[in-house]
Amino acid sequence: MKKTFPLTLPGKDAQRVVEAVKLEVRKYMKRERRKRPPEGVDGWDFNCRVGPDAATAVGQPVSVLIPAIEEAAKAGAPAIYIEILAAPHIRPKSPALSPEAAQAPEADTPPPPAL
Repeated sequence: MKKTFPLTLPGKDAQRVVEAVKLEVRKYMKRERRKRPPEGVDGWDFNCRVGPDAATAVGQPVSVLIPAIEEAAKAGAPAIYIEILAAPHIRPKSPALSPEAAQAPEADTPPPPAL
């Protein structure tokens, strides 16, 4: 999604307009997360850019997207540009213990104290 949202509309409360923008952003991300990821991929990640217009938009993490909309509204910006692109995401593998290491106790670890 690449879209410029107006933050003020004549005849509408500004806070309602901001809430509608946040709702549309959340709905879009929820819809994209429901899509089936490609083979060998765990899920979706989002590359986001936010700014007053497309030329000055800067990359932001997803967690900063909603607060950025609120900050732009508080600053009195007439509009905000939001770009959200879904990208495949692969979770990093956690290091697995070998079967021998999982069963053998550590030699340097002292025994637990007796009660």
